[in-house]
Amino acid sequence: MKFRTLLALCAGGSLLAGCAASSSETNSASTAATPPSNSKDATAFPSTYEAYPSTPTAITGVTIFDGEGRRIDNGTVFMADGKISAVGGPETAIPAGTTVIDGIGKYVTPGIIDVHSHLGDYPTPSVDAHSDGNEATSPVTPEVWAEHSVWPQDPGFSRAMANGGITALQILPGSANLFGGRSATLKNVPARTVQAMKFPGAPYGMKMACGENPKRVYGNRNRMPSTRMGSLAVNRQTWIDAQEYRSKRNDAKPPKRDLGKETLAAVLDGDILVHNHCYRADEMAQIIDMSKEFGYKVTAFHHAIESYKIADILAKEGICSAVWADWWGFKMEAYDAIPENAALLQNAGACVIIHSDDENQIQRLNQEAAKALADGRAMGIEISDAQAIQWITYNPAKAMGIETMTGSLRPGKMADLVLWNGNPLSVYSRPDKVWIDGALLFDSSDAKRRPVSDFELGQPGEGDVK
Repeated sequence: MKFRTLLALCAGGSLLAGCAASSSETNSASTAATPPSNSKDATAFPSTYEAYPSTPTAITGVTIFDGEGRRIDNGTVFMADGKISAVGGPETAIPAGTTVIDGIGKYVTPGIIDVHSHLGDYPTPSVDAHSDGNEATSPVTPEVWAEHSVWPQDPGFSRAMANGGITALQILPGSANLFGGRSATLKNVPARTVQAMKFPGAPYGMKMACGENPKRVYGNRNRMPSTRMGSLAVNRQTWIDAQEYRSKRNDAKPPKRDLGKETLAAVLDGDILVHNHCYRADEMAQIIDMSKEFGYKVTAFHHAIESYKIADILAKEGICSAVWADWWGFKMEAYDAIPENAALLQNAGACVIIHSDDENQIQRLNQEAAKALADGRAMGIEISDAQAIQWITYNPAKAMGIETMTGSLRPGKMADLVLWNGNPLSVYSRPDKVWIDGALLFDSSDAKRRPVSDFELGQPGEGDVK
């Protein structure tokens, strides 16, 4: 069966009362937002996302990390109509007819968000036929869109939810190119098409890359860039061309439509967010200078192994660092990594994100955040558990431009949340239940709500294995 994950969730009314909400059941945030006025191409592939049906639910007696640094003990979370309705203490009112879940001894967080994923465009099984993340035919490919490579059946999506509590993620092109193309922000829901997964109202991102990857890929082909100075030269000339296209866009005789320059012009307009793969501190500073030269903003540096060296600059510029807890040494520019990177950034008041860039690590972002927290505490930097949860919830949402809709437990936001069977910063804790838009999509105690795929190993209790 080719759609086992989807069918497992959609097998009759007994599970989720059908595969998609009717128009009256779909929450108000689940329709595509009006695209920015300058992004004429933004409606070319609109989101068709509809929330799964939900029922009013309250979790009581639970420890809450709200995603914005606050902890509530013996708390209550109430959700209805796909939204967070109330977050508070035991006195929080719960309307009659609400499904009540006893959360004593358990923890609630917002849904975990991965700002850097390649699920779908480098899906499992990892074979050459599935390698769709790098359009490595030119160092400048802003015309490509990651969503046109995403395979919704990738079993990594269901594993990310079941093991890691992932409710939203940004799918990026790879890092072979200086300009890698547009990203896709997805809700982690089973769907037949990528458009039905696209996060409604999320802005596009654009992947850029500096450092060893582009100069290695294209230098080996005896073409620019083969050096870091070559990379900056190609970058700058590309932005000059984009500025010219943008200035002519509203002329009486506008230039011939160019997909790549449309993306770059939308970046210059502020409608598309820049996510820049970059390891070394000196290169990040060069990229910041270039962004000021051409009038765009870097939203986040990804991997950012040396961010700790310029933490004050990143804090001043309002640029997030999406980092690993302790990956290092796998290439030359990764040798000056330290495990205290995230903590030092936090201590400097900079935006910290823990990301995966890996189909396995996305299942353990809570543990990666815990490692980074422990390394900071070991050097005397006091960071609370609630602050560390922010690294994998609100901060990635902010970098993806969706923080007003998700990423923290505030009334009115999408009811994307995880109930953990223990402190999520413990290696022993796992998701107990996961809701997206208030719909229960994963339940560790209900085999019908433990999504599986054609590529599962078939552990007892999963899928058709008895």
